[in-house]
Amino acid sequence: MPLKVQQDEPMQLNLTPMIDVLFLLIIFFMVATTFGDLERNMELKVPEVTEAGDAVRPAKPLVINVFADGTLDLDGQPVLLTELTGRLNEARERSGQPTVVIRGDGQCPFQNVASALSACKSAGISELGITVRIASANAPAAR
Repeated sequence: MPLKVQQDEPMQLNLTPMIDVLFLLIIFFMVATTFGDLERNMELKVPEVTEAGDAVRPAKPLVINVFADGTLDLDGQPVLLTELTGRLNEARERSGQPTVVIRGDGQCPFQNVASALSACKSAGISELGITVRIASANAPAAR
């Protein structure tokens, strides 16, 4: 039986392919993950409904947030109710007929949301939407 007189190189683990796969996964998840800018405002809790029909999302709507304390903001900029109609008129003159989405806090009086709707009507905005959250099946329905 022949004996080895020469010693082979010690075995090494090549980590290069594993690192390449890891980088590809990181790039894939960074590209595949989208963050909804409209849903980042954590202070606002929209009301829930049991079901909703199919809706087509507009290209870039103007967003009016109505907070629980009655304050308003238009696309992230604080605005008074008296200024809202003027700002919506300016947006309508700039871009034709904009779409407006009103996000009212579930705890605010509906009068605040109704005032924002009235400001939209005064500004001649005809495409309106109100944001709500679909209630989960196991949550009790609110009355």
